Amino acid sequence: MTTISQQGGARRADGPRTAPAGDSAHTGPRTAPAAPANTTVPALPLPVVLAGARGHGRWHLDNIRRLQDKGLVRLVGVCELTPLTEEELGGRHVEQSADFGALLDSTGAAVAVICTPIPTHTDLALTAARKGVHLLLEKPPAPSYAEFRRMADGVAAAGVVCQIGFQSLGSHAVPAVRKLITEGALGRVTGIGGAGAWARDEAYYRRAPWAGKRRLNGVDVVDGVLTNPLAHIVATALALAGSTRGEDVTGIRTELLRANDIESDDTSCVRVTTTGGRITVAATLCAEHPGEPYVLVHGTGGRITFWYKQDRVLVQRSGRGPEEIEYGRTDLLENLVEHLSGGAELLVPPESTGAFMKVVEAIRQAPDPIALPPDAWEQLPGERRRVVRGIDGFVAAAADTLALYSELGASWALPKEVSTA
Repeated sequence: MTTISQQGGARRADGPRTAPAGDSAHTGPRTAPAAPANTTVPALPLPVVLAGARGHGRWHLDNIRRLQDKGLVRLVGVCELTPLTEEELGGRHVEQSADFGALLDSTGAAVAVICTPIPTHTDLALTAARKGVHLLLEKPPAPSYAEFRRMADGVAAAGVVCQIGFQSLGSHAVPAVRKLITEGALGRVTGIGGAGAWARDEAYYRRAPWAGKRRLNGVDVVDGVLTNPLAHIVATALALAGSTRGEDVTGIRTELLRANDIESDDTSCVRVTTTGGRITVAATLCAEHPGEPYVLVHGTGGRITFWYKQDRVLVQRSGRGPEEIEYGRTDLLENLVEHLSGGAELLVPPESTGAFMKVVEAIRQAPDPIALPPDAWEQLPGERRRVVRGIDGFVAAAADTLALYSELGASWALPKEVSTA
């Protein structure tokens, strides 16, 4: 029996949590695994169970309804500790239970969408995999690299398909920018930067027991700015660099800080050295003026700015005028259904998030985030949120120069970088 829990790891009756070390075979970016050989995919619409339907799960609930209207899926079950109301379900009746495994059995689900607390991801994914149920697993896929490998290896052994929920990697801009890079449109790429300046109030860290935690009840959570709310910047930068596998990462340096009274980080930067080049990402949840996050590709002959939430790209090249392009996007659940029913390429298999999970692991192993001095931040009157003075400029400068906060002269930055291999 497996039940979801707001406190941390899922509860399983079939054995304790384990975390085998080691890596496994991989594929390159955007490469689909072979179609499962030991499971039978029913005809459309595919029956779907959603685990975690509140918070961000509401977005998945709406998306499942959208695909249901298209005849691709049908919602057959919701796994929540507290059942959804009739209003939350839009007047539709579906089976509900806090027992995820039993719900998969009773509904005959072919696909499970998992949007539960981070520490529960691996156990719930493996519960579904053992039952031959395919997966859309919300990001981050796991709180540690060992748990990620346990999940990815278990899913592969079960022969089911797993899509990781980095929605930005469904943007048609990603292969378009990669094509520009490989064709030499920017000359030689000198690095990739990422910038995210968002705002979250104090209530954001009270929304769940695990919010803003590095650990909870002895279990890793790692709910930091770069690993959860703005994780898409890191994953997208790695995808544009063509460095998505764990073994593509050769070095990581982190600077983890916090203005809020939390355990994890809310203002951080990371430098990732990969076989495809250098990436520097800076992010904060304490912005003075919150804006759209973006990834910036630097080249000897120009640069490309990608606002990934908007699927918008600005190409600036030597000797040519700027060109702005808006791209479409493939929904990841829809892509999973099309992969299962028609052989479409799976966009975000677990193997393509290995490099991102190396970053998560470096942040997990780093010393606890440093609390910013009181004179570095202020609480905005009436908004109950903390703002780091000048942080918007530092975030933008990091993406523009590929420098870390300490290298940019931030008085509150760590005296030296924390490095992990």
